[in-house]
Amino acid sequence: MSLAVLVSALWGGLLSLERRAFLQAALSRPLPAATGVGLLLGDVTTGLMVGLVFELFFLGGVALGGAQVDHETLPAVAGAAFAVNLGHASGADATPAVWALAILIAAPLGLIGRQVDGWLDARARRYLGRLLDAVDAGTVERATRQNLRAMWPHFAFSALVSAMACLGGALLSPAVAQAPIAVVRGLAWAYPLLATVAAAVAVHACQGEGRLRVAAVVALVVALALLGAMGVRAWA
Repeated sequence: MSLAVLVSALWGGLLSLERRAFLQAALSRPLPAATGVGLLLGDVTTGLMVGLVFELFFLGGVALGGAQVDHETLPAVAGAAFAVNLGHASGADATPAVWALAILIAAPLGLIGRQVDGWLDARARRYLGRLLDAVDAGTVERATRQNLRAMWPHFAFSALVSAMACLGGALLSPAVAQAPIAVVRGLAWAYPLLATVAAAVAVHACQGEGRLRVAAVVALVVALALLGAMGVRAWA
């Protein structure tokens, strides 16, 4: 488990830099980011299924100029790491119920990540003047240091969240194993619903600030309704 937590942290941290600072080859998009976690942790199907939903959710979000968008990489990496490690801790690959649970838990990280990005970007701007002065003076080593000082908090934040999500999957496994069958069935039904809502968001290119929150709430409410219906039939 320690190795899984370390791998998740490194992957999440590196992709946070790829997203903003270097390469920018779309590896930090939700689908490749989550699939990469699944591949590294030994359950590529779970990574693919979690990443697919988040990719559709965030398909219309593009950062142009100074516009801030939801952090699309963080929930994908954290959700996939959580789901994969939860499955491994239970002795099997993750199921659709686990995929849905991971997506619902990780979804708010997009909004949290956007807020943290704003704080870290404000911090990074303090190093811009020093960087320009170093470039004008021809001191490449000093310029590189300013760049690294500006970037490392992005790496540290994403690495920490990814590691905590991976660890949380293992810690939550006993509770999930003891969950009533109706709860598990409700979550299993929630996964295709989440995928359907995500597809609708992608088709309509929804740019609304709260699109992910609305989709998650709708999916959760309907899942609970299904769960309630199942419970009524079970007691009838």
